Order: sequence, then C-alpha cells, then structure tokens
Amino acid sequence: MAELDAVAQNYQGVFDTRLGFGRWPALINVDFINSYVREESPFYAPAVVEAVLASVPVLNAARAHGVPVVHTRVVYDPSGLDGGMFVKKVPLLRCLTATHPLSQIVPQFTPIDGEIVFSKQYPSAFFGTCLASMLTSRGVDTVILVGCTTSGCIRATAVDAMQYGFRVMVPRECVGDRHQAPHDANLFDIDSKYGDVLSREEVLTYFAGLSIRAATVGSLS
Repeated sequence: MAELDAVAQNYQGVFDTRLGFGRWPALINVDFINSYVREESPFYAPAVVEAVLASVPVLNAARAHGVPVVHTRVVYDPSGLDGGMFVKKVPLLRCLTATHPLSQIVPQFTPIDGEIVFSKQYPSAFFGTCLASMLTSRGVDTVILVGCTTSGCIRATAVDAMQYGFRVMVPRECVGDRHQAPHDANLFDIDSKYGDVLSREEVLTYFAGLSIRAATVGSLS
C-alpha cells in the first residue's frame, strides 16, 4: 500500500479526475460463477466469495429501482477451439462448458425475467458480444461493475466500457481476485485511467435517488 500511495502522489493532477455517475446506469455482473466460489475448483478465490456476498445488496437495489441488470458467464465448446489463445494460455478454462456446474452463475445472482445473460470466451464482457449496443439502446450511460476477477475480466470490461463511451463505476467491496496485490493494483489503475472506484454505499445512495427517473425510463427496459 505504501508503494501505491507513492504512485498516487505522482499521479496527482494527471490521473485523478472523477467521472461521476451519469443519467442512467446498468449493473453488470461479470462472471460471478461457481468456478470462483467452490473450493473444489482450480479457480477458487476466497475474496470472490466475499465479493459475492457484498454485492447482493447492490443487486437487490438495482432490481428495486428498475436498473437494468446484465450477467456474463464463461462458456466454451468442449473442444476449446472458441477460446483461441486465451485457452492456450490458461488450459483449465476448457472445463467451463455450457453444462458444467462450475460455469453456472452463483445462486445469489440467479437471473430473473428480463435480465440478459451473455456467454463470453474472453476477459471483456464487451468483446464478441452485443453488450454495448444493447446498453446504448436502453439509454444507459453508466455501467456499474461487480464480479471477478479484478485483474482480469473486471479490468478488461472496465477498459472496453470506457472505450465505448460509458462511465465506469466499480464498488471496491464488490469485486475480488485470487490475491490482494493484483486486486489493489488493478483497482488503482482503473480508478486512475478508466473509471471511478468507489464504495458500495455510494452506489446504493445513487440507486436510491433514481426512483423518480425509474418511472420515466421503464419503457426502455
């Protein structure tokens, strides 16, 4: 943390602008799947278990206020051919086929009617999917990312979301990684260059203020 504090001082006035929330958000659950929360999985990460639990109030608030909720899960053909170089780099990913228990969304985030689930083969939720166009068509200008892992799919999704013109918000309690060091470093980098890293309470407060707008935007969902 001391090293990050030193870097933060170096970044002052250059990489410390805040974006803030926009007019209308979407909540994106990036890969809260069983692979990261079951101890028998090679991808198990205790910090992700904690992030899932911390994210449930955010999910409930989003649903209560009419905020669009999108889910992603990692799914490969049994051959692994659709995973390209990613599967070559991380061969264990091949186990995440459509029917494998480890590729299923965690029970706390079971999608409900009206919530789209994207299957993806690479880190970013935007790569190879129609996520950007779907969000734009629904009037979304802000994406709130929860999920895992911070250094992998969260970071990649944050970068792409910014490049597609969305305001990126990452509640720090609601993302997790296999180790604290890459988690902290990537949150720092996201906050510096691609979006705003903030507290879960700030997101919940923002959602609470959407009640009036939710009534007028309902037709977009």
